[in-house]
Amino acid sequence: MYSKLINWWRTFDQLHRNKAAEIHERELAELQNIFALLVGGSLIGAPFSPIHLQLELLPKMEEELSIMFDKMETANDPLAELFSVFDIG
Repeated sequence: MYSKLINWWRTFDQLHRNKAAEIHERELAELQNIFALLVGGSLIGAPFSPIHLQLELLPKMEEELSIMFDKMETANDPLAELFSVFDIG
């Protein structure tokens, strides 16, 4: 009986740890989106911060900018975007 309770508790604990990690990853992704909007807001006409701060923070957005430029290349070709998601080719 005691071993079943311990096994149940370990399973319960592992399940909630995995769920907490997924929530944390989702929050991190949203914070990265907000950061990108704050830094690159002037690109869409919503200047949130002064230009000199944007230029200082721009190198930290290298990955987001490369993703944005990749999306711009496949924006008019939905089939190319589908293949880029599935990594075919």
